[in-house]
Amino acid sequence: MNESSTVSTAVEAEASRLAADATPACIEFLRDLVALPSPPRGERLACERVMREMESLGFDEVLLDDMGNVLGRLGSGPRTIAFDSHIDTVGISRPALWRFDPFKGQTLGGTLFGRGASDQKGGLATLVHGVAQVAKLGIPEELTLWVTATVNGEDCVGLAWQYLIREFGLDPEAVIIALPSHLGICRGQRGRLEIEVSTEGISTHGSQPDRGANAIVAMAPIIQAITRMHGKLSQDHEMLGRGSAAVTGISADSPSFTAIPDGCTIRVDRRLTIGETAQSALEEVQALPEVKAAGAEVRFLEYAEPSWRGLEYPTEKIFPAWETPDDSHVFQAAQSTARRVLGREPRLHRSAFSSHGCATKGLFNIPTIGFGPANEKDSHTVNDQISLAQLQPAMAFYSLFPLVYVG
Repeated sequence: MNESSTVSTAVEAEASRLAADATPACIEFLRDLVALPSPPRGERLACERVMREMESLGFDEVLLDDMGNVLGRLGSGPRTIAFDSHIDTVGISRPALWRFDPFKGQTLGGTLFGRGASDQKGGLATLVHGVAQVAKLGIPEELTLWVTATVNGEDCVGLAWQYLIREFGLDPEAVIIALPSHLGICRGQRGRLEIEVSTEGISTHGSQPDRGANAIVAMAPIIQAITRMHGKLSQDHEMLGRGSAAVTGISADSPSFTAIPDGCTIRVDRRLTIGETAQSALEEVQALPEVKAAGAEVRFLEYAEPSWRGLEYPTEKIFPAWETPDDSHVFQAAQSTARRVLGREPRLHRSAFSSHGCATKGLFNIPTIGFGPANEKDSHTVNDQISLAQLQPAMAFYSLFPLVYVG
């Protein structure tokens, strides 16, 4: 890409000025989003707030699909670029551990605190305002720009984009995801799948455990085996590294607390690197001697929970790893845009998380990159936070990227 022939320094300066002017409104919008709890399947109020902001900023069209995703459109050209951020957040388990109320959006020393500030409400606020500024810079007539505030991202990553592509008909040639990348460029992530392992036992009275077979006891060596398996995963990738395996949930079936449980189920969060498949990951667990000795059943987990609008869109929770090549047009455009906005070489970011890129690139092979404010180390933590100094460059990036992309 010949950077000297794409976007003028005057346009770059105007993008920076517009982002600076929009920063106070963006902060207030972000504070409103943080103040609205939006767990998966409970995003209605936050979605309505996003729609009002898009309408006030002059988006050409603002839609709410049947799943509950918000879509804002600018332009009407034949080529489509999509900018995505999920609006749902993880919950609050122990509020007493927080320094500030997680739903107030309080600021201290240039940092805003609150649930979802980093993942991904900070990214969403800058997307809405940043992409809106493209209209002031001049939307290339060949482009249509969509900003999507997607739901159910924490419960089932990628589900919203399966729906947007297969049912809504969104067909972008490039996707930018507002990951908490600390203003670095992410061009790949590990994939994700969830596996259930179940053991069976024989229930009897808790005062006579020897007369039965305890399903939890049968599960105990399997949990230890999966933990050991994590350290032995050998498939490696130059950028993404190795996969991972972690037991993240356990439940038991028993007639009462005074009875031996006759069923036990664990959930395994399995992160996939490039070169691994869902089937190979399933077979690794099935092949564990402890699984065979217990006669345990191993299966993929399915997701079929209704969205906040009541739509059920069942899918297996299998999302492959993805990588967008560094010689691809979308990566080159992102790198060029980040250089202009930051005044330096951008950091190339390898996210440890999973995102909708597992669907856009992993399932549908749409060139995808991640770029956003905030640091992923603060995601899902107490004192979730975002540096407000990152809002302006993030908005400038989103407003300049379409212009650089079309050259």
